[in-house]
Amino acid sequence: MNGKRVTEGPENAERKSGLAPSRQAIDTQLRSILCDVLGLDADDVETFDGDTGLFGHLPELDSMAVAGLLTEMEDRMDIIIDDDDVDGEMLETFGGLLAFAEAKAIEG
Repeated sequence: MNGKRVTEGPENAERKSGLAPSRQAIDTQLRSILCDVLGLDADDVETFDGDTGLFGHLPELDSMAVAGLLTEMEDRMDIIIDDDDVDGEMLETFGGLLAFAEAKAIEG
């Protein structure tokens, strides 16, 4: 085993069926990734809304953590993130990151 956790949730079932995951499934998965990669408390992350600041607001999300966050998003959400996709705006708030993840999930 390679040490990576395999998550079998509704978002993966939807992907296997050929459907893009629901907004709620993406939201839940993204919150889980933030907790796991950044070591954030799940109760704190649950309170995040669209305007909650991420990069520049969370000390845990520094430039080194961004790479790990994006890699984990790719792995768990079955998406591909190109270098050109990454900018400060998509990492500025939880809402921006969620919108980015949703767009990538739709691209499939």
